[in-house]
Amino acid sequence: MAWQEWLSVVAVVLAVGALVLALRVQRRARLPAVADDGAPSSPSTRGPVAFVVNPTKPRAGELREAALRACAKRYLPEPMFFETTAEEAGTAQARKALEAGASAVVAVGGDGTVRAVAAALIGTGTPMGIVPLGTGNLLARNLDIPLTRLEDQLRVALEGSSRPIDVGWLRVRPPRREEDLPSEPAREAHNEDKGEMFLVIAGVGFDAAMVKDTDEELKSRVGWMAYFLAGAKHLDGRRMRLQIQLDDRPAVMVRARSLLLGNCGKLPGGLTLLPGAEIDDGWLDIAAIDTRGGLAGWVQLFGEVVLQGVGLRNELPKMGRIDHTRSRTVKISSDRPVELQIDGEPLGRAVRLTARVEHHALVVRAP
Repeated sequence: MAWQEWLSVVAVVLAVGALVLALRVQRRARLPAVADDGAPSSPSTRGPVAFVVNPTKPRAGELREAALRACAKRYLPEPMFFETTAEEAGTAQARKALEAGASAVVAVGGDGTVRAVAAALIGTGTPMGIVPLGTGNLLARNLDIPLTRLEDQLRVALEGSSRPIDVGWLRVRPPRREEDLPSEPAREAHNEDKGEMFLVIAGVGFDAAMVKDTDEELKSRVGWMAYFLAGAKHLDGRRMRLQIQLDDRPAVMVRARSLLLGNCGKLPGGLTLLPGAEIDDGWLDIAAIDTRGGLAGWVQLFGEVVLQGVGLRNELPKMGRIDHTRSRTVKISSDRPVELQIDGEPLGRAVRLTARVEHHALVVRAP
């Protein structure tokens, strides 16, 4: 066969191959994207994203237009919006969003809004996004969610990875005085069977008293520094005497200023209070904090927190100390009523409490 004939055959083969390839590409382009479970994942088959917004927070007014643009840019259905109230901090609104078919629910506000929305989503598999607009923004910090630019926050909330995390549960036996019972915002995240839910840290003693006495107006002006100013009033407070039982181990007596039960450990100001805490490891990380020597002891203790956050230890004689351990359940009894807080929200006073961790109970959107 002459070379001209060979060239003609090759040209025909190449043309046929190109035609087949073009037809396959065109057919694939017409097909909707398919998720891992085989269900189409095109925008038309997905439910809208719901935003539960605390309207009292700065920048909350910018959210609606920014969310509409962000969803339209990603060819998502038009989002739904629900506003919180003084009586309903977000749980009821998140449940309405689920009933309306929301594919994800985004908490827009501070730690109280985040916790209230999470209470409705636990066990559902529906992811929770976070647009942090509060003072502490504790869960957002521990998930490395951006804290400033709304555009970046919406990007994570709408297209971030869906990550399962643990939650903590706290059941309390309060004193019998009505004024010492938990406040209404804290009760909204209450589950009759499980108790009060927390996502970051539950605290007993000094830190809870600090949270309780923080001035809201001052907090709006100076941010998380207001907590430290409130804490100054309790530096000479009475030490607690607690009986603590971890899992099935024997109970021990502990003297401490504060006892922290952590699901994760980052705090505002770049501080890491519980350096070994992981938000998805199935453990509660526990820190018993104690000081002696008045102000000097607290100063030394603060230095200890700063050092442990960068992986260093202070081997000098200590007037303040932090003892760490971990468990899945904790039972605590006090000889007198002690202040409680969960995720920066005061919870009243109690004489007995039980805490436990629920592994991978909540799905969140993270970078």
